[in-house]
Amino acid sequence: MDYVNLGRSGLKVSRACLGAMNFGTAHTAPWCNEAEARRIIDAFLGAGGNFIDTANNYTGGQSEEVIGRAIKDRRDQVVIATKARIAQGPGPNDQGLSRLHLTRALDASLKRLGVDHIDLYQMHSFDAATPLEETMDTLAGFVRAGKVRYIGASNFTGSQIVEAQWAASRGGGAPLTSLQPRYSLISREIEADVLTTAERHGLGALTYGPLAGGVLSGKYRRGEVPDADSRYGGGMGHRGSAQMAAMAVHSLSDRNLEIAEAVSAVAAELGATPSAVAVAWLLARRGVTSVIVGPRTLGQLNDYLPAFSLNLPEAAIKRLSDASKPSGTRAGAP
Repeated sequence: MDYVNLGRSGLKVSRACLGAMNFGTAHTAPWCNEAEARRIIDAFLGAGGNFIDTANNYTGGQSEEVIGRAIKDRRDQVVIATKARIAQGPGPNDQGLSRLHLTRALDASLKRLGVDHIDLYQMHSFDAATPLEETMDTLAGFVRAGKVRYIGASNFTGSQIVEAQWAASRGGGAPLTSLQPRYSLISREIEADVLTTAERHGLGALTYGPLAGGVLSGKYRRGEVPDADSRYGGGMGHRGSAQMAAMAVHSLSDRNLEIAEAVSAVAAELGATPSAVAVAWLLARRGVTSVIVGPRTLGQLNDYLPAFSLNLPEAAIKRLSDASKPSGTRAGAP
């Protein structure tokens, strides 16, 4: 497993980041119970990973609790990242990036995780209702108090990154160290502005959604009905069938399945899995620090891990980039 600095900081993180969104049983199957989550965490750390990402709203807070119990006796081996912003209750101050809500949210996350500090504390999304100066000053206060080591953002636009860094600079506080955006061969929108802005301002990118909801895993094919137990075959039982049908039409479009076919073809030629090839392409992208993988089973983790030792040939990288180029981008563009 390779390790790199997170942005311009001195913090070393593994290029694989374990996403814990599925850990817990707050929802119906196929979410990951604690026993399986522990097996996944053990295998991930055993493979050299040191970076785990969660959020205070994942499975109603259970994700943080599961992680806390699993790493209790090896806290110093793990870089813990969590997030806050999403509603935690019905009240008007139970959400957002205000000083009041963030202070409550941080204390609650520390308690659920059973730790005295969080290594990377992230804004889950932008909050237009709260001045960024208030948010960044609050986060800097957490760093000064020793409750947080580094701060980051998730799902920010390029201009929001710039505003946050300006707010931190004006207040003399800690700047952003990382950005967590969605990124895959199917979702390349951040290349137009967000990735370059993040790099210019010293942020490491922790990308999520590498398989685009499983589309790039090779399990879906044109002209075939998805398996009943798959995401788009109705397997996510806590979601309504109408919503699933709409998601399937959007996600299993001809364009997306053509990209998936290109990934599967490269994988077959290299003797690798499509999942590994899709992740390896991301690892080769400029500005990407770590790729977040979110397995629900130990088997899924084992499908992901080979990606982190797979060096894609330049010809394969170009082939996948050309096959997935966003509309209006010339062939061969990086």
